[in-house]
Amino acid sequence: MSIQPSTKPISLQTIRNHKAKGEKFAALTSYEATISSMMCDAGVEIILVGDSLGMVIQGHDSTVPVSMEDILYHLRCVKSGNKGAHLMADMPFMSYATEQLAYENATRLMQAGANSVKVEGGEVILKTTELLSQRGIPVCAHMGLTPQSINRIGGFFVQGRDPSSHSKMIDEAKSLENAGAELLLLECIPIDLTKKITDALSIPTIGIGAGAYTDGQIMVVHDLLGVSCLEKPPKFIKNFLEDNNSIAGALTAYVNAVKFSEFPAQEHWFE
Repeated sequence: MSIQPSTKPISLQTIRNHKAKGEKFAALTSYEATISSMMCDAGVEIILVGDSLGMVIQGHDSTVPVSMEDILYHLRCVKSGNKGAHLMADMPFMSYATEQLAYENATRLMQAGANSVKVEGGEVILKTTELLSQRGIPVCAHMGLTPQSINRIGGFFVQGRDPSSHSKMIDEAKSLENAGAELLLLECIPIDLTKKITDALSIPTIGIGAGAYTDGQIMVVHDLLGVSCLEKPPKFIKNFLEDNNSIAGALTAYVNAVKFSEFPAQEHWFE
């Protein structure tokens, strides 16, 4: 059985309805028109123009060098190929360091075609989330492993393994929802913490390396196609091209696996 892609544009209300009905939704990163069009045909509902392009497109060892101009260029490319998916764009490193910068840069992304913006951080982005939300800019907050903070964290490590930190992360997630966040992306945290956060919120959650309890899943498309830029791909990714003979087939297999709760499986999450 295969999922039939929506014939209507995917809105935030569409995603909220999925959560309310207990239906999973699939998201992927994209950076150009052709793959974006194929994603829509496969039923991908959220396309993220991610600052991961710094690693998979530009060849950097982190997302930190990515600029607003980089995101804007790839956002316009993705928009050209989009057929109705919800377009989310990353706010790159230091593009929201002040209120004025956050206003200006989020405005540029929305005017270039984004339907929402993604901002990394917990308590530190509460004011930014509130200000953007009040001005009609939907925000997806990003907690857990936040790649823009890699120089502070010291590496790509699972976050939130210390049970003493759970209450703080749950409280920060609730505060972000109260500040107006429409979505919450959780990256590389233990599955029990994922469940606690998802259960505590009314907004949809999206996971990457966060286990099966989030309302939706996201992957970097290069990882899905088995062309990861990392020397040792993390355990939470799956090469969907391996068992399919085309990119279109791999994309469809991913969407179906997410929708039918077959991905992520236990081997893809952290305890």
